[in-house]
Amino acid sequence: MDPDKTYINFVVPPGHTTGQRLDVYITSFVQNATRNKVQEAIKAGHVLVNGKREKASYKMQPGDSIAITLPKPPPPEAMPEEIPLNIVHEDDDIIILNKPPDMVVHPGVGNYTGTLVNGLLHYADTLSEVNDPMVRPGIVHRIDKNTSGLLVIAKHNQAHAYLAEQFARHDLERSYWAVVWGQPPAEGTFTGNIGRSKGDRKVMAVVPEPDGKHAVTHYKVTEYFDYLALVEIKLETGRTHQIRVHFAHHGFPVFGDLTYGGSSVRYGPNTGARKAMYENLFESLNRQCLHAKTLGFKHPRTREFVSFDSELPGDFRNVLSKLRVMAKV
Repeated sequence: MDPDKTYINFVVPPGHTTGQRLDVYITSFVQNATRNKVQEAIKAGHVLVNGKREKASYKMQPGDSIAITLPKPPPPEAMPEEIPLNIVHEDDDIIILNKPPDMVVHPGVGNYTGTLVNGLLHYADTLSEVNDPMVRPGIVHRIDKNTSGLLVIAKHNQAHAYLAEQFARHDLERSYWAVVWGQPPAEGTFTGNIGRSKGDRKVMAVVPEPDGKHAVTHYKVTEYFDYLALVEIKLETGRTHQIRVHFAHHGFPVFGDLTYGGSSVRYGPNTGARKAMYENLFESLNRQCLHAKTLGFKHPRTREFVSFDSELPGDFRNVLSKLRVMAKV
């Protein structure tokens, strides 16, 4: 299924009054639909009845199977908003900022305001226009809404192109810190193609070749707790949800990750005071414990390698502090 389209499927129930027009029935069935829009969709072939195209005047029958496929409307143009931004570095070509958790990078369905782009439009005089200047000005790469950490923003198209080439070649350095469930080996490498899960198209999964995209994740444990570990991760590739998917696939989901199985007690005592302590941590964190800590690349103007580092956010530090105490209990 195409994520850029909306799918509506239903069957006309038994006992339905025979003979109602197709366009009238859909208009009454689909919320916020207008008859003119429905007629346009039928004429364009976006509506199938029992697998076939029919006219708007088709007379509905009980048991008819209706399939509607519509393109999602483009997001509205991003507007400037005065949003605090944690700027780590800025010059004539780039902005390095430390994105907080619970912030979407650019506008999209369900998140048209309050995004990083809205804040950038208020803050910066110029931003690159390589990626949809109405929605994603300056955005060279992204991190998930509930992942915190460093992003590089391009102020003009030349800088954007030079940076994007490095991302495409994986010719840069990125390290993440994460708390994961379990006791993974002291260091290692996860490989495996990443693509859409066949069971749930909204999430990613390790899929067999030749499906998905090649992905390589290197890690090193920096601290063990009782049933979890703090790991430093270096990406050789940059796929959607790569860290979260690779670690979950190998039985070490990121702590607090609601999507990939990290938001419930995975190991150790599952009752009593310890379970309550973990649940309190989940509630205080309210996201996956994952932070993009360092970012290094060749500067688009000087062509010299530059590297930037960020502090762990407060919620991440709180988790580490509590886990160190719990490990001693």
